[in-house]
Amino acid sequence: MKETAQKIFRETLRALNIHDALERHLAREGSIIRAGRTEVDLRDYREIVAIVYGKGAYAMAQSLDALLAPQFAYDRIVVGPAPPKRELPGWRTFAGGHPVPNEGSFAAGRAILQRLQKCDERTLILFLLSGGGSSIVESPLPMVSHPDAASTIADFRKFNAALTGCGAAIEQINIIRRHVSATKGGRLAAAAPASMKLTYGVSDVPLGEENSLGSGPTLPDGSTLGDAERVIREYSLREKLRAHFVLILSQHDLTHAAHHACESRGYACVCDAETDNMPLEKAADHLLKMLEQQKAMCAGHRVAVIAGGEVSSPVTGDGVGGRNSAFVLACVPKIAGKKITVLSVGTDGIDGNSPAAGAVADGESLGRARAAGLDPGDFARRSDAYSFFERLGDTIVTGPTGNNIRDLRVLLAEPD
Repeated sequence: MKETAQKIFRETLRALNIHDALERHLAREGSIIRAGRTEVDLRDYREIVAIVYGKGAYAMAQSLDALLAPQFAYDRIVVGPAPPKRELPGWRTFAGGHPVPNEGSFAAGRAILQRLQKCDERTLILFLLSGGGSSIVESPLPMVSHPDAASTIADFRKFNAALTGCGAAIEQINIIRRHVSATKGGRLAAAAPASMKLTYGVSDVPLGEENSLGSGPTLPDGSTLGDAERVIREYSLREKLRAHFVLILSQHDLTHAAHHACESRGYACVCDAETDNMPLEKAADHLLKMLEQQKAMCAGHRVAVIAGGEVSSPVTGDGVGGRNSAFVLACVPKIAGKKITVLSVGTDGIDGNSPAAGAVADGESLGRARAAGLDPGDFARRSDAYSFFERLGDTIVTGPTGNNIRDLRVLLAEPD
C-alpha cells in the first residue's frame, strides 16, 4: 500500500497542471482575455505589466508567454524560490527566499513597487501568484524599516523564522505579515490605483481565505473586507471596480484529483475538510477515526480518507523535517500492526527544512523502527521526523515541483 499511496500522490500532482489551469481561466480569443466573468480587451491599454511570483512562478511565467507572446508585448517580472533551471527570455528574474526572505526577496519587492508606481489608467497589470509569496517577495513598510538595510534583512529573517516556527495557523501568521509589509494586504494593488489589475492564483490557503495567498498583495485586508463588501453592495460598485481575482488551482482541485486517483484503484474514498490547521496529534486521531468509520461502512472493501490543508506542528527541536513527516511519524505507533498506510506530502516538494516532500508509513513501520533501534517519540521531540523515515527508506523525494497547492494526506486501509 505504501507504493500505491505514492502513486496516488504523483498522479495527483500530474493532474494539477498550471499551464492547463491558466489556459482555462485566462484563455485568449484574439485580443480578449478573461478574468472569471470579466472580459478585458488588451488593445484598450497602452502597456501590459506582468508580476509573477511564488513557488509556481516559473511555470506560470512560461504559460503566460504561451498565451500572450509574441502577439502582445509586455513588461515582465518573475520571482521564484530559486533561480530558474533555464533562461526565461524577456523576464526580469529574481530568486527570493523561502520560508524566510533573503536579499533577493527585498530586491524583488523594491523592483515590483517601483514598476507599479509607473503604471496609470492605461496600464493592465497581470498578477500571477502562487504559494510561498509571503517570503519570496518582501519590502518593509517605512515605519518598520531600519535605517541600515542589512539590519532590516536580518530583522525580517528572524521575524519570519519566529512566525513560521511558532505553530500558528497560516492565516494568523499572514495577519501579522500584512501589518508590517509594503507588498501585502492589498498594497501592491494600491501602488497602482488607477490601473486595471487581474490576479490569477494557485492557492496554498483554505478556500474562502484567498487574502492569505502571498498575504493578499492585491486583495483588501480581511479585517476590513466585510465593510468593503457592504459599501460595494450599497453603491452598486462591483461592475466599476478595476481589480479582479481568479483562482486557477485550489485545495478543491487537489482533493478532487486525489479522490479520483484513489477510486480508480478500487478504494471507497471520502474527503475530510476539518483537519486544516488542527494540532498534529488531534488531526492524526481524527483522520484515523474517519478511516475506521469508513471501514465499518464499507466492510470487505478497500477504503481511503483524503485530506488537504496544513496541520499545526510547532518546532520543538533542531532536527530535520516538517509538518508532513511529523504527521506521519505521529501515526506510526497508532497504526502499528494494522493494514493501514499513511502518506503526507507537500505539493511543492518541500517539507520544512528537509530535502523531501514528506513521508509514508504502514503497520510494519514501528516494528522496523524498533529493530533498527529507532524511537519515534525521541525523533518527534527533536523535530527530526525526516531522519527517522530516511533511515527506514520511507521518505518521499520529488524535488521542487514548481507548484504549491497545500499539503496532501492520504490514508489507505485494506479489509481485515
